[in-house]
Amino acid sequence: MNWVARVLEYLALGFVLVLGVLVLAAVVLFVIDRLQTGDAVRRNYPVIGRFRHLFTTLGEFFRQYFFAMDREEMPFNRAQRDWVGRASQGKGNTVAFGSTRNLNVPGTAIFVNAAFPPLDNQFASTEPMLIGPRARVPYSAPSIFNISGMSYGAISRPAVEALSRGAAEAGVWLNTGEGGLSPYHLIGGCDIVYQIGTAKYGVRDEFGRLDDDKLRAVAAHDQVKMFEIKLAQGAKPGKGGILPGAKVNEEIAQIRGIPEGKDSYSPNRHVDIDSWDDLLDMIAHVREVTGKPVGFKTVVGAAEPFKELFRLIHERGEDSAPDFIAIDGGEGGTGASPMPLMDLVGVPIREAMLIVSDLRDAYGFHDRIRLISSGKLVNPGDVAWAIAGGADFVTSARGFMFALGCIQALKCNKNTCPTGITTHDPHLQKGLVVESKYKRVARYARSVIDEVEMIAHSVGVAEPRLMRRRHVRIVQPDGSSRPMNEVFPRTDLANENVS
Repeated sequence: MNWVARVLEYLALGFVLVLGVLVLAAVVLFVIDRLQTGDAVRRNYPVIGRFRHLFTTLGEFFRQYFFAMDREEMPFNRAQRDWVGRASQGKGNTVAFGSTRNLNVPGTAIFVNAAFPPLDNQFASTEPMLIGPRARVPYSAPSIFNISGMSYGAISRPAVEALSRGAAEAGVWLNTGEGGLSPYHLIGGCDIVYQIGTAKYGVRDEFGRLDDDKLRAVAAHDQVKMFEIKLAQGAKPGKGGILPGAKVNEEIAQIRGIPEGKDSYSPNRHVDIDSWDDLLDMIAHVREVTGKPVGFKTVVGAAEPFKELFRLIHERGEDSAPDFIAIDGGEGGTGASPMPLMDLVGVPIREAMLIVSDLRDAYGFHDRIRLISSGKLVNPGDVAWAIAGGADFVTSARGFMFALGCIQALKCNKNTCPTGITTHDPHLQKGLVVESKYKRVARYARSVIDEVEMIAHSVGVAEPRLMRRRHVRIVQPDGSSRPMNEVFPRTDLANENVS
């Protein structure tokens, strides 16, 4: 069996060669690690010290798939992601054996089921709600749940196209984000909310000032139903951004109205808005130029500034009021944000929504100013809570990213998104098949709406906007629960003279 001996000889020789290469590589790495001065661990423990970085990098993936329990992960846990995944695929969302949610955690919202809920023939679908009665072209918004702002550029072309087509099929609106109106937003035929960010992309002149002619051109699209002036977002209130010149290709430059190939900076706020008076003036101007409803998006830091805003609207008259206010919680997300702003700045949505809702109603603007809530509201319970807390509409960005196939790889800011959503790498974008994903978007939106209506029926009302704080109980530190209208009574913020 000479051939067997020869094979064994070759295998032994190959093993020796591989071992030699490994030993040589280890020696080279040993010398490099000993001589380098930037990493103390590698300097003191050459070669093996490198495994620390490897295990740290892999740790987030091992925790996600093997070690973290269903309700432990952040920013979104497995139970939340799995619900979106099943809903977007049209699978049943029933579960067996019992809830995995710990209902004793302080702050947990528990809905109060009615002793005698409505019968099947007493249910009512959520009716469209009018926004902007003072605008020449008011908007009758059909859905309580819609898609929050995600710019073309921040997310990919196929992602925007899938959202547009899915929004049209589900009958929900799509917010453009601050990156301007692209052909891919329009391709599905959905309702669109045009966001005007601090750089005024898409509606700016060469100096970054608001351009009325471009405003009119955008408003001429029948699909564009409203304009949203973005003051701040939850992930980075008070912080602007930069679009690197390498990403500003001919198409992006044309859409945003900026020079091709050059870095583009978004100021940390609108340079022409220094006060609430200025904001109300800009809202009135944009509404007059476009004829469409106009509102603004911001983050709550405290109640006092909003008291000043509503007091000013009361003095100037209802015609000066924004048609809507979009409140983003301090836990809101983005592709990239400094950690101190992401973690520490801005009131969470579960407090912010109540503050603004109380003040709006105290000043008598309940039917004039619509409230939109956003900030990690991806599941039906989150959406139902926001509506019971005073929101007229709820928007989500990351929920719809999960519907597109997002796996929470946390690579949004690195152009290496493995699902093709936040990358401009054509190879990675091929993974996002629009024909498949837009259907998932539509199914997710419909599932949320259906199950929010189911919660509303369970608490004893015919449709979601009839839910009130008394329909929710909040778990206290001692494990008991109290009605939300007692924990957060409206009289706390509605006690000043508004006459």
